[in-house]
Amino acid sequence: MEAVVIYESMFGNTAEIARAVAGGLSEQLDVRTVEVSSRTPGDDVLGADLIVIGGPTHAFGMSRLASREEAAGRRPGNPTVERGIREWLDALADDTSGRFGATFDTRVKAVKHLPGSAARAADRVARRHGLSPADSPHSFYVEGMEGPLCPGEVERAREWGRELGRTALLARQSTS
Repeated sequence: MEAVVIYESMFGNTAEIARAVAGGLSEQLDVRTVEVSSRTPGDDVLGADLIVIGGPTHAFGMSRLASREEAAGRRPGNPTVERGIREWLDALADDTSGRFGATFDTRVKAVKHLPGSAARAADRVARRHGLSPADSPHSFYVEGMEGPLCPGEVERAREWGRELGRTALLARQSTS
């Protein structure tokens, strides 16, 4: 089985979580990690049985161009990312049936209980495109708007990757 972890990251926190999830998945599956801004949807998921999608939570959901511009402005010289997971999912063809999907986000710890989540929003869109849920959306926490990640989050992401790998293998075996 093959998995692909597709992510967007402004300050490196979501990228670090994506690599940790991929590390956990790699114990059982072949894994590719793809940063979404430079990719065209479709080619990067060809052959993948499990598609894991992650991004930062901006304004209670997936980022938009305006929220990415605002985030880029926090660090002088940081370029605006034109495409995030929202645009990637919108352009994804509806030929993903028979594949499993999982979503995650990074979000500020101080606002842990506020409504809205990039992972939950991405999960809804992924399901509309035919991905079968491999797990419920997951959130990983950062200390402030730009990070760093809270202690223990990288290992928690790696363990979630291990669990996703086991779940995907069991689900594939039960449908074979």
